[in-house]
Amino acid sequence: MVPLKTEESHRLFEMTLFERMLSSYGYRLICGIDEAGRGPLAGPVVAAAVILPSGFPVSGIRDSKLLTEKQREVLYPKIMQEAIAIGVGIIDNVIIDEINILQATYLAMQSSLQNLPIPPDYLLIDALTLPHTTVPQKGIIRGDNLSVTIAAASIIAKVTRDHLMEELHREFPEYNFISHKGYGTEEHLRNLRAYGPCRIHRRTFRGVLA
Repeated sequence: MVPLKTEESHRLFEMTLFERMLSSYGYRLICGIDEAGRGPLAGPVVAAAVILPSGFPVSGIRDSKLLTEKQREVLYPKIMQEAIAIGVGIIDNVIIDEINILQATYLAMQSSLQNLPIPPDYLLIDALTLPHTTVPQKGIIRGDNLSVTIAAASIIAKVTRDHLMEELHREFPEYNFISHKGYGTEEHLRNLRAYGPCRIHRRTFRGVLA
C-alpha cells in the first residue's frame, strides 16, 4: 500500500500541472477564480480570485465541496496568509434576480478580479471563461479539483459566503441559514412555506414563491 503522504504529494503535484505549464511559458502571476452560491435560494453569489506563490501546495487542499466545514476553516487562514494576492466579489440576491444567476456569477468573478491588489498575467477559471477581459485565460471543467489555484479560490469563496450567511442567520433566525446556508433543503423549504421569503431570498428561483 502506498503511504498516505506519498499519495497526497502525488495528488498535489498533479494539481499544479496547469500552473507549472504556464510558468514554463513565462507566466508568474497565475490567478485562480471560482465561485460559491450559484444554487441557493437565498443570499449572494461570491467569487474569489487567488494568486498563490510557487510551491504553495498545502496538504488537503482541493475542491471546497469535497471538504468538511472544519477542513475549510483550517485551510482558509493558510491561504489568506500565504497567497500573493486575493480579491473577493459579492453580488447580492437583488442583482441576481435582475440579471440572472449566470450573469451575476460573471459579475462576481469580474469584481473579484478587479479587487485584486495586483494584476494577474493569466487566469485559470472553474468551468467558465470571462467576457470583457484582456487577461489570457483558460476555463477548466472541474477545475476546482484539478488546479491548486482554483481550489484555493473555491475555498476562499465558500468560506466567505458561509460566514456571510451565518451573519444573516442572526438577522433572520427563523430560516436557520446557519445550517443550510440558503440552499433548498427540506427544512429551508418548510420555513419558506411557514414564513414566506425575506429580503435576501432570490425571488426568481423556483421554490421561493408559492
